Amino acid sequence: MSMRPEKDNRKDARREKPKKEFDELLLEVRRVTRVTTGGRRLSFRATILVGNKKGKIWLGISKGNDVASAVQKASHEAYKNLFEVPLTKNNTVPYPITLKYKACTVKLLPASEGTWLKAGSSIRSVLELAGYSNILSKMVWSNNKLNNALATIRALASYKHADYFSSLQIKKADEVEESKDVKVEEKVEVKEEKKVAAKKSTVKKAAPKKAAEKEVKED
Repeated sequence: MSMRPEKDNRKDARREKPKKEFDELLLEVRRVTRVTTGGRRLSFRATILVGNKKGKIWLGISKGNDVASAVQKASHEAYKNLFEVPLTKNNTVPYPITLKYKACTVKLLPASEGTWLKAGSSIRSVLELAGYSNILSKMVWSNNKLNNALATIRALASYKHADYFSSLQIKKADEVEESKDVKVEEKVEVKEEKKVAAKKSTVKKAAPKKAAEKEVKED
């Protein structure tokens, strides 16, 4: 009997690698120079996007002496700062929002199912890794990839979640009930004041009548 099939199975098991939960995208690599007293020092700046396409995303920026170290540091920073973004049933944003960051302005609009992702530049990369599939966007004033990505992430982070709106509704309901109670108390006080005023007026009217009756009896 030959053991070849078992060896082949082992090789297949080795080849199959576990899938990563998060996707990484190298957005930009730039060469940066820093001027010092000893001269110019060359380094590299890497920008990496990390997301799971299910509502978690962040952007990491870091510098290094070579590209590999810069990329590794940027990905490590991105994994440390992951946060959740609001996703509706149609994989879109809950309501329109506009955010300005430095020279760039980003506008995000909700869209119905079947609209797909309509965005450009680094905004598209951010929205794809976050898990949005039906959304409209507009980019104004800047073509800088880093600033556009940061503006998009800040816009997504500034959304209020459902808990916030539910708490607002509860507060409004409590305020309405309190105002109703105050109005009822004011009405009761007004009625009591009217009753007291009416009693005083009847007493004043009855006083001269009693005085006249006493005078008649004395005569």
